[in-house]
Amino acid sequence: MLRCRRARFASSGLRADAGRCRARHRLPKHCFFRAPSQGNQRKRSRSTSVKSTVETLSPTRVRLSVEVPFEELAPYINEAYKSVGQQIRVPGFRPGKAPRQVIDQRVGRESVFAQAMDPAVQANLNKAVTENDVNALGRPELTEVKPIEEGKPFEFVVETDVTPAFELPDFASLKVTVESGDVTEEDVDADLESQRLRFSSLKTVERAAAEGDFVVIDLRATQNGEEVEGGSVSGMSHEVGSGNLLEGLDEALVGMASGDEKTIQSTLAGEQDGESADVEVKVTQVKERELPELDDDFAEMASQFDTLQELRDATRERLENQGRTGKANEARAKTLEALIEAVELPLPEKTVNDEIEHTRGHLQEQVVQMAGGFDEYLAAVGKTAEEFDEELRADIESNMSQSIILGRIARDRELEVSGELMTAEVVRQAQQRGVPQDQFQKFVDELRGNGGLQQIAASLRQQLALEEVVKEASIVDANGKELGEEELFPGRAKAAEADAETEEDDTEE
Repeated sequence: MLRCRRARFASSGLRADAGRCRARHRLPKHCFFRAPSQGNQRKRSRSTSVKSTVETLSPTRVRLSVEVPFEELAPYINEAYKSVGQQIRVPGFRPGKAPRQVIDQRVGRESVFAQAMDPAVQANLNKAVTENDVNALGRPELTEVKPIEEGKPFEFVVETDVTPAFELPDFASLKVTVESGDVTEEDVDADLESQRLRFSSLKTVERAAAEGDFVVIDLRATQNGEEVEGGSVSGMSHEVGSGNLLEGLDEALVGMASGDEKTIQSTLAGEQDGESADVEVKVTQVKERELPELDDDFAEMASQFDTLQELRDATRERLENQGRTGKANEARAKTLEALIEAVELPLPEKTVNDEIEHTRGHLQEQVVQMAGGFDEYLAAVGKTAEEFDEELRADIESNMSQSIILGRIARDRELEVSGELMTAEVVRQAQQRGVPQDQFQKFVDELRGNGGLQQIAASLRQQLALEEVVKEASIVDANGKELGEEELFPGRAKAAEADAETEEDDTEE
């Protein structure tokens, strides 16, 4: 999902040139604000000092023109003088103590003004975005900037993608069907069978191997009579029919007994990926599974229960809980999908393309760190570069649509994340990452410093927005039964029950 956070401009690396600069500089990303009014019109800000106008270029892009009175630049110019003063050495003055007149003589007043431009642009662009209710997306581009001149207004122009205006559907019109989640006796039997498999043992047999048996084998791969490098292995255990090894091996193993040998043609992997080779196969042992009897003794061995019936009941309860959770998750996913499909939302092409480039570049860096190449990665996942880009674009567009739509719902309904919910999520993430208890505060401080807390809050806010949609959508299971809130939010019902039990215990005390 695209993550956005409220604008916190760091130095953008802008440089002032004489005259008007039209180079497109990148600025850090904005977070969402309310969408500007649409149409090719100019909107003037409410500020009485800094003047700014917004011109709509398209449904997804605007141009902001900003004019800052010279007297408003004083904080940025003062900081620039301090910074320059620390960098130069003037005889008779300690670092940072040289008067402005001396600094002007040494480096020039224009150089100091140039250093003040970056923070002046960043701070006043932020003001213009906020005051004009601009819902910015992606990275704003500085398209025009005039150098700061004594006594004259400082002017610059920025273009940025924005969230377009769009209509939300009536949530009750969203129709969703999910699986029933019913648990049958066959489901219970299948689960118990898998439990038996976990407690099975292997017994050596004197017969030909069949599917499901385990065999101990020796393999040797050759090409043109020469053994392939790394193509020999001995004493390998393999389940016949699992498909975990060479193509055609399982079919060859069926019917082979201990001591049998056979040569097959197969396709290699690794450095010889896709190359054909002759593979000599020798079976040294055949083993079959021995499953424990499904009785009370098994229940005692495999669980905390004393009888098979208790184990069956507990297994059914577990499967039913999984079914309820799965049904609720499916309802949320399908409702979100239906919501996105119901909204006509043009996306800003530049922001989408920038995100694609960023994601692809990040992935390529990861691949290189793993001592591979991007082409090798594509081959490993079985995709062409075109297929990869198509899937990446689809994912990014879906995530962006989700973020914009749910963000709009959260704003419209004034949804806020409670401190309790925020704390619970931070604790959950800390536990998931294995953060020791004595390192928890450091973990929180890191999240606070790198924007992680804002990202968590934004994600939780979107979850609250989706819950609003799920509550109002028409959701039925495969049996035609309409799902209520207890089924749509099973975790919430359990939490309420736990709270009720706690209150009851407190009352009894």
